[in-house]
Amino acid sequence: MERLGVREEDFRETFVRSSGPGGQKVNKTSSCVHLVHLPTGLSVKCQQERSQTLNRFLARRLLLDRIERLQTGIVAAEKMRVEKIRRQKRRRTRRAQEKILETKHLISEKKTLRTRIRSEE
Repeated sequence: MERLGVREEDFRETFVRSSGPGGQKVNKTSSCVHLVHLPTGLSVKCQQERSQTLNRFLARRLLLDRIERLQTGIVAAEKMRVEKIRRQKRRRTRRAQEKILETKHLISEKKTLRTRIRSEE
């Protein structure tokens, strides 16, 4: 947390009842942790374990991983990769259109050759 510059006051933590397997234990206790990082707005909901303390730890770890990815620019790198693919597809479509036009010109040339020859007499 110190390395990323995240403080404990930046988190809003709420506990809700879990759902799914776990039986009577999860139905009675609020062991699901909902953690929100206020400055970035990132949120995590963790109900992997039956224990609330373990879920608190796991939720913090997940949220810190997301914050780290956001800060290091992995998200930006992913956006750049997607944009690169879009540009490549745009180039491909342009090439395909040029090819279609080229075939149309060839066909029109063939048709002009089929016209009758006028004899000048």
